[in-house]
Amino acid sequence: IVLADIIEKYFVSPTLFRVIRLARIGRVLRLIRAAKGIRTLLFALMMSLPALFNIGLLLFLVMFIYAIFGMANFAYVKKQGGIDDMFNFETFGNSMICLFQITTSAGWDNLLDPILNNSPEECSSSYVNTGTNTKGNCGNPSVGITFFVSYIIISFLIVVNMYIAIILENFSVATEESTEPLSEDDFEMFYEVWEKFDVEATHFIEYSKLSSFADSLSEPLRIAKPNKIKLINMDLPMVSGDRIHCLDILFAFTKRVLGETGEMDALKQQMEEKFMMANPSRISHEPITTTLRRKQEELSASLIQRAYRRHLVRRQMKQASYLYRHINKNARWPEEDGALEQEGLIASMIKEHYGPEKGPPSYEAVTRDPSDDFKMSKPDSHSSEPHKSEETYDETFL
Repeated sequence: IVLADIIEKYFVSPTLFRVIRLARIGRVLRLIRAAKGIRTLLFALMMSLPALFNIGLLLFLVMFIYAIFGMANFAYVKKQGGIDDMFNFETFGNSMICLFQITTSAGWDNLLDPILNNSPEECSSSYVNTGTNTKGNCGNPSVGITFFVSYIIISFLIVVNMYIAIILENFSVATEESTEPLSEDDFEMFYEVWEKFDVEATHFIEYSKLSSFADSLSEPLRIAKPNKIKLINMDLPMVSGDRIHCLDILFAFTKRVLGETGEMDALKQQMEEKFMMANPSRISHEPITTTLRRKQEELSASLIQRAYRRHLVRRQMKQASYLYRHINKNARWPEEDGALEQEGLIASMIKEHYGPEKGPPSYEAVTRDPSDDFKMSKPDSHSSEPHKSEETYDETFL
């Protein structure tokens, strides 16, 4: 409250700042498709502001020179016609007001009329001006005509028309840019959506969020879901932590819209220079892989794992086959294309624990849980029911 009172007393009212903030309502125009023409006009005006400021300084310089000249020659002209207590050349401020009126080409003839009065009936050369030693209140027609004509030509016909020319030129440029595939509004939209995914402003997002980010953009940069294959084919560089830089994503999306053109290369270089000036920290984040390479690595790892699982399954089946054949020594087996499975890991462990003098246990005894207290009895080689024993082992194997 105290700060607001101080500002209001010595500067301007804080209410003025609130009124200025109403200009932010112009952002709503970006959401209305029918307001494209208004956005083009505003964009042309924004582009013209630097040049208009320079022309304004030139106009002020011209007005400053003519105001001093008018004070020196028309300060004591008789107050009649368009010259009164407000519009006169007595002070610098009043002279600037008169020149501004002349610049608008409105009522400049009323200001010139008293200056043209030079006859004794209309003015007096012996009139004593209050507060000065200067006598007379007559004008100077030749100087007055030269003054007004030259100022009107310089200010109105040249300087003011320069305003119009610059605005029209920038409007033409803005109209041409509006017909291009990408515009400044598209890039601003990109950064606005980026702020939602990069809350901490690190300039990076995780690879897992890239699909949702691409779907959240507006046309023409938007890549609707399903979009993972398209994003992978873009071959985006990634840094440690599976993160992707903002500028790399913008380059890839822009390239998708514009294609491989010379304009794309120039635009990329310009955008990178601006970004590096604002964010020099990107130099320390060098990419270590890309989205395409990461997908290739994932597919390669998946193929290797799948092949290794098949290898383990075949190995276990061969070891089980070896044990079953070792138990049923008298059985005859058809010859296979490849060599029979030799003694595997499980068979070597059996010999290590039971020794060569002991008969090998069944496959179920080897593969069962150690906590299982069930023990399979050893088959008797002199049993009178050998076929029954073989059936038992067949059931065990199956």
